[in-house]
Amino acid sequence: MSPRVGLDQQTILHAATEIVNEQGIEAITLALLAKKLNIRPPSLYNHIDGLEGLKKNLAIYGLDQLYEVLTKSAVGRSGNDAIHALSQAYIGYVRNNPGVYEASLLIPQDPDIQNAGKKIVDLSLAVLAHFQLKEEDALHAVRGLRSILHGFASLEQKGSFGLPISIDISLNRLVDSYLVGINTFSEDPK
Repeated sequence: MSPRVGLDQQTILHAATEIVNEQGIEAITLALLAKKLNIRPPSLYNHIDGLEGLKKNLAIYGLDQLYEVLTKSAVGRSGNDAIHALSQAYIGYVRNNPGVYEASLLIPQDPDIQNAGKKIVDLSLAVLAHFQLKEEDALHAVRGLRSILHGFASLEQKGSFGLPISIDISLNRLVDSYLVGINTFSEDPK
């Protein structure tokens, strides 16, 4: 069976992205995706490897998008300013793409997903290079920043910040606290 004209990987990912960002990753099914694309579900198999293949493609797509957003945020910045920009971009990405972000966390042991995530780790290490951390300290710093940002984004997604104060100010203060710690481990404290 030949692939349907006009149906390609990007079209499928775009439609799947809309579904998961509106309804969550649990909502995605091949039947729902086919309905959105106005095709029969078997037509999807010419482009994806079932539901698990679709979720893997969404994860890689999400990590690639996140990498692009983070890269743009860091360009022309360094030090504390770059970390703040990276943090705001990360949280902004999750706010705008909650389902795709969630998909990016589903299959962490997959080598293709790990490769997509490695670009983000490498970018984070490049931004942290300003602080002249020892190699192991830099890796701990990347883990710490990811933990902070993922935790913050997850809590925000679940509506856990119910107090009537600015969430963005809370994020900035959290990142400031992180930076105090990073500067403590810096080989060349500023």
